[in-house]
Amino acid sequence: MPLALTPRTAVVVAGLAVGLALAGGPADALAQGAADGAAATGATVTRARLSVDEARKAANRILAAVQTRDPNRRFAQFSPELKAISSPELVAQRMGNEPRLLSWTLLSVRGGLNSTTVEASLQTADGTQDLFMVLNDRGELEGYHFDLTDADTAKVARDFVVALSAGQFVAARSFLSLPMQEEFSAAALQTQWTQLQRRTGAFVDVRRVVEVDRGDEAFLVLVNTEFEEVTDSLFVILNTHNEIVGVNFPQDPVRPRKFAGGGKASGRP
Repeated sequence: MPLALTPRTAVVVAGLAVGLALAGGPADALAQGAADGAAATGATVTRARLSVDEARKAANRILAAVQTRDPNRRFAQFSPELKAISSPELVAQRMGNEPRLLSWTLLSVRGGLNSTTVEASLQTADGTQDLFMVLNDRGELEGYHFDLTDADTAKVARDFVVALSAGQFVAARSFLSLPMQEEFSAAALQTQWTQLQRRTGAFVDVRRVVEVDRGDEAFLVLVNTEFEEVTDSLFVILNTHNEIVGVNFPQDPVRPRKFAGGGKASGRP
């Protein structure tokens, strides 16, 4: 069940060991989830963009909320789409794993067709991080993405799956590249994860993460995941900036075979 790449976001992946196809349109479940989310919120194709001054003020409000570590104030900065898939409780859980924000500098503002992206440099208790915030026409947070270019590729893939398993679908979506985030909502990720667990049982743990192939334009990481009923692998594809550009959830999870018994011993172990 792939979180597939659209022509707009497709990358060429050479020599992938499993021959995972990346071309084509989005998976039906994800496309429907995105469409349902847009219909439920009355989203339209064209919206007024923020001015540079409006975008900077909105970004400062959002980061000030992050700095307070007040989950209610931070949740209030979310767009209706993100609020529908999150809660102050989930925000509080996420904040517990994030370094404290000390200060920030806004770097750039870029207007798009339906949104505005503000880049900021954050000074945190763990060092400097670059953040991209996607804002709607009301200055609310629609999505975000940290620059993880220098991060460990396997850790990025693991953190993505762990965020999914914790119900942190807003945070999980932040690991996708910004073009992918335009295609797939947090609600669509939730739908995909829920459908997977209907076949595998509830998530238990990530057992192992291995980078199995590295091409010129993308990396393939295998996340071996234990569920209540099966253990199977999720394939996560990242570009050279460690942005997730493709995910393949197993369609037919491998279930352990039961020992039939009754056979004649062969004399071999």
